[in-house]
Amino acid sequence: MVDVTKWPLFSLMEGEELSSIRQACVFGTSANEVIYITHNDDVFVFGLNCSNCLGTGDSQSTILPKKLDFLSGRKVVSLSYGSGPHILLATEEGELFAWGHNGYSQLGNGTTNQGVAPVLVSASLLNKRVTEVACGSHHSLALTNTGEVYAWGYNNCGQVGSGSTANQPTPRRVSNCLQNKVVVSITCGQTSSLAVVENGEVYGWGYNGNGQLGLGNNGNQLTPCRLVGLQGLCVLQIVSGYAHSLALTDEGLLYAWGTNTYGQLGTGNKSNQLSPVQIMAEKERIVEIAACHSTHTSAAKTQSGQVYMWGQCRGQSIVLPFLTHFSCTDDVFACFATPSVMWRLLSMEHDDFLTVSQSLKKEFDSPETADLKFSVDGKYIHVHKAVLKIRCEHFRSMFQSHWNEDMKEVIEIDQFTYPVYRSFLEFLYTDNIDLPPEDAIGLLDLATSYCENRLKRLCQHIIKRGITIENAFSLLAAAVRYDAEVSPASTPSNR
Repeated sequence: MVDVTKWPLFSLMEGEELSSIRQACVFGTSANEVIYITHNDDVFVFGLNCSNCLGTGDSQSTILPKKLDFLSGRKVVSLSYGSGPHILLATEEGELFAWGHNGYSQLGNGTTNQGVAPVLVSASLLNKRVTEVACGSHHSLALTNTGEVYAWGYNNCGQVGSGSTANQPTPRRVSNCLQNKVVVSITCGQTSSLAVVENGEVYGWGYNGNGQLGLGNNGNQLTPCRLVGLQGLCVLQIVSGYAHSLALTDEGLLYAWGTNTYGQLGTGNKSNQLSPVQIMAEKERIVEIAACHSTHTSAAKTQSGQVYMWGQCRGQSIVLPFLTHFSCTDDVFACFATPSVMWRLLSMEHDDFLTVSQSLKKEFDSPETADLKFSVDGKYIHVHKAVLKIRCEHFRSMFQSHWNEDMKEVIEIDQFTYPVYRSFLEFLYTDNIDLPPEDAIGLLDLATSYCENRLKRLCQHIIKRGITIENAFSLLAAAVRYDAEVSPASTPSNR
């Protein structure tokens, strides 16, 4: 479990207060501000309060935590901070709140007035559910549940992606190359922006003077442009430092590009890289990478739990990944980053108490621990051979015999749809299925093919419950086709 007292600001808090913390973030130019959320979803802040970034309604600093009543009771899913600093906070309901420095309209409210307290960002985001936020120095990004990216604020280098360098006072959708793409992740450098789309492609825009967009040149980009240097790779995670970036692929490979003044690329030298280069190739699979736009520090965690750091580390330039004794990347930033901010909204919830079933459920479709991928309709599903062998006779035969599939890392599936096959694999991990009756027909077909009798019965139950006047004929026809038992009492004519 992460020890938040490694950040000095928490050292004055009593044990009871510390144990109440569920999420926390240390931020600010000198890491002098804190926001934390309790297990009861109360939001507290304390610290220096530069540019009203604590959101308390005044400009007073405080060494004692103050409660932000306006935000209490809202579950926080994403938080980011700028250099002013300004704060963006997204809730589980998809609401977006902003406060703090606003000299460049980075709060998205159409003004340049300081935000002394959290305010709902509504312009252009009405009826949108925000799931992730990211801040550059003075610009802001928001990602919606439909994969749209909105940007606003300082735009001197095109970091808003609008096609111009005029500041953007309210959220504006980033389109062009992203118009028909579904974005799944966003990140910001100081004056640059990056996005990952659902097929693993990466797009960048904004300042590129040191190659931090990874486009192979150092020209600024006013609209999104795909990183061709990552072509053929499926990127799962991307993070940005002050002017460098790291990307992690679904195969656990790590790439870096951009500024390298402090060795933050981990290449063994201090030469900038205009295009992505692979690092740590000789190490085991990487499962997490870390960087933050206010530092020149980089970190990574391997599958076995080893944590490496490089870049600017307490004034030193570490040009190659250095193995630490830490158990998480967060500790690198607490102990060695300058300033010692948190690179993400830190969660205090840990997995020590999970049951076997909870642990299995958590690891389903997890690329961090999986040793096999199924490719269905062009999408990957990450699984573990051992689990499949234990839970399914079909897979036990496949992996214990001399089938070709036993030697493969990726198995193509073309006879079933992605929702159906994913539900089947998830059933093997959770013993539950959650499908509409229409899709349950396809799962019933799969259960019949794989001789999974219990799954077949569950599908029959779903189909029975879902019979309506409109779908009765097709569902009952499917039941007959797969020899399913549907009692007459469940048909609409007998209700």
